[in-house]
Amino acid sequence: MKLIHNPQKLQRLLRKERARGKRVGFVPTMGALHDGHLSLVRAANLENDLTVVSIFVNPTQFGPKEDYLKYPRVIHADKKKLQQAKVDYLFCPSAADMYPEGYATFVEVAPGLTGVLCGKYRPGHFRGVATVVTKLLNIIGVCRLYLGAKDYQQVTILRRVVRDLDMAIQVRMRPTVREKDGLAMSSRNRFLSSAERQRALSISRTLLALKQDLLEKKGTVTALRDQALRQLRKSVDQVQYLEIVDPVTLCSLKQAQRKMAALAACFVGKTRLIDNVTITL
Repeated sequence: MKLIHNPQKLQRLLRKERARGKRVGFVPTMGALHDGHLSLVRAANLENDLTVVSIFVNPTQFGPKEDYLKYPRVIHADKKKLQQAKVDYLFCPSAADMYPEGYATFVEVAPGLTGVLCGKYRPGHFRGVATVVTKLLNIIGVCRLYLGAKDYQQVTILRRVVRDLDMAIQVRMRPTVREKDGLAMSSRNRFLSSAERQRALSISRTLLALKQDLLEKKGTVTALRDQALRQLRKSVDQVQYLEIVDPVTLCSLKQAQRKMAALAACFVGKTRLIDNVTITL
């Protein structure tokens, strides 16, 4: 595995690799890797000749009261995992590499996608995500981009960025990887106490129960959503949202349709967790 810090160096190397006919798979991360990330690496390895992983804790997607400085940074452990996963290139730029002095360009996506769900509570977050991933894709070049379904809104937005900016990128959304008890894997799970972790299980359990109720048509979309919300509030400290939405537009639904997604964001203790399920009738 080659460790690269300089964006221009990686850009040159990958141009040479593609000139030799190599297909590139790319997995962007912020580090603190778990098996959810590694599942993306495995998928990239299967479909491509080369796999590139980036580790960059992106400051522009954190709000002033969010956990940028506390976000876990365990680069040595991450390197070991990626070497074992047979990654070809690890890209670890600095903030100064990605946002040099005087940086003034950002990628904005319409508020219909970015101002709802997580975006409602994290203003500017998806501007930071769209900007950094656009920059990373410009550095990597033509590739397949691997993203996890746990960050469903993020994947939806990045698909739109790729489409609207005519990027020669194939987006691959891979299923959410869960612990044996159903908790969605997240770098933030390490902040949960044992008691909080048990309470956090209510998020996936509530969403899966909601999915089953929708499949069995046990009530209207609104009634089932409200029922699930009441249930979730019994276990977590705060529910920011629990919504049933169109999977492409992210518009909230009041009536059932063939494809839907149910998404939730909650605080358990001081830790913010997100999860989702998709539903096909």
